[in-house]
Amino acid sequence: MDRTERFYKIEQLIRSRGCVSFATLIEALEVSPATLKRDLAYLRERMDAPIEYDAGENGYRFGQQWRGGKHELPGVWFNEAELHALLTMQQMLAGLDEQGVVGRHLQPMFDKITGMLGVDAAEADELRRRVKLIGTARRRVASDSFETVGSAVVKRRRLAIRYRKKRDAVAGEREISPQRLVHHRYAWYLDAWCHASDAYRRFALDGIETATLLETAAKPVPLSELEAELDQGYGIFAGGIPREAELVFSAGTAAWVSREEWHPAQQSEFLPDGRWCLRLPYVDDTELLMDLLRHAGQVEVVAPTALREAFAARLKQAAAAL
Repeated sequence: MDRTERFYKIEQLIRSRGCVSFATLIEALEVSPATLKRDLAYLRERMDAPIEYDAGENGYRFGQQWRGGKHELPGVWFNEAELHALLTMQQMLAGLDEQGVVGRHLQPMFDKITGMLGVDAAEADELRRRVKLIGTARRRVASDSFETVGSAVVKRRRLAIRYRKKRDAVAGEREISPQRLVHHRYAWYLDAWCHASDAYRRFALDGIETATLLETAAKPVPLSELEAELDQGYGIFAGGIPREAELVFSAGTAAWVSREEWHPAQQSEFLPDGRWCLRLPYVDDTELLMDLLRHAGQVEVVAPTALREAFAARLKQAAAAL
């Protein structure tokens, strides 16, 4: 435990218990009496911590003017609620980073957070277990590929990749300028400028068989331009001319579906009979049809005609498979 962690733990113990004995502080901090005396002196003299010795209670407490109030150490950026939030974030990160690609680099930071909070490893683990992420159809990415791609995005360097397309299973070599990592429905994607096709492309990370970081600088692309090109479609499908879908959900489903965001640019309204009308842009209907099938029998595709017919065909195929 370094000195900053000790400072935070001293304050946390006094704040939570009101008055803490010298012996208890030594046991909690695992330091010598001389080190603890230096820490207390530093807190009071250099950081203006309102810590005083209470002879009647035989312990250390905050001065009368601070009892029940709030005092924060300069240079210690997180209060107790923020530390709890960071431990929760660690569990959320673990749900996205099941192979520990990012987590192992951040673990020393989370160990310090645990120390600042004044709890042991078992208590910290109990806190993290209070948050659970459930994911289905998770697509795994090789850890070495993820780290290489992540480094390329941060360092603004080009990548040489061997990529296998999902539709025709054909693998090919490409040189790309990575721009942005995207996480969507428990799968990772890379938005990049493809130098072979001279256009923006979105690559599924689990389709990248090999990735080599190049010395060449990535093509500079304004994020606004990237967003305009790749964020207009529905879900993960991007590129092409957007069309507008008009959907009407039944009154029974509307109470729940109306609280969902299907697309950042969606427009919606409740109809007089309690149904909910949703209008949103899409480029490729693949993912939109998948989501509509979740509401089969409770949603009507009003427009466009092509989407309405595709949805009807999917429903017929599903019925025929029963």
